[in-house]
Amino acid sequence: MTAGTTPARTAAARGSRFKTAALLAGGWLALLWLLEFYDQSNGNVLDTYGISPRDVSELRDLIPAAFLHFGYDHLAANSVPLFVLAFLTALSGAGRLIAVSAVVIIVSGAGVWLLAPPHSVTAGASGVVFGLFGYLLVRGFVDRRVVDVVLGLIVAAVYGSILWGALPNQSGVSWQAHLFGLIGGVLAAFAFRTPRPAK
Repeated sequence: MTAGTTPARTAAARGSRFKTAALLAGGWLALLWLLEFYDQSNGNVLDTYGISPRDVSELRDLIPAAFLHFGYDHLAANSVPLFVLAFLTALSGAGRLIAVSAVVIIVSGAGVWLLAPPHSVTAGASGVVFGLFGYLLVRGFVDRRVVDVVLGLIVAAVYGSILWGALPNQSGVSWQAHLFGLIGGVLAAFAFRTPRPAK
């Protein structure tokens, strides 16, 4: 404990961090539901912002596609893991959540744009889910922080089964978004690793 730090002050800071992380994750989720409600109420008008592969004009949809879904069931399937993983990532700060998510969205979207089947349209936050999973899984090992290694192992125990979704074994599921989202999360862990103090 450093000079001027009391247990009460430390607990207050921790509580504030948890509250901020919950608000960020909850706000993100609320935005996705609002967008889907608007989409469903207006004849699925937002579905045109999904990614169609290998069309240069579709590159502008890499980011919006991650915030859109093809129906409430699609969104509901992503909601709980997105909230949990975004919350855990946001415990390191809003800036970290935004930076990691940006890398994941771009890498995941690029993978879809390059490799998705012709004439397909891909949208949804599942690539982000895989990316945040990958980030949390390897961050502790990259930063050499025991607490983050343990957190990563817990995340792996709870959500490790999603890794099957990164394999091309399910019809109608964008394994490209999942696989490249996972890759983006690992890249983000290295890109935003915490510098070790000089000895």
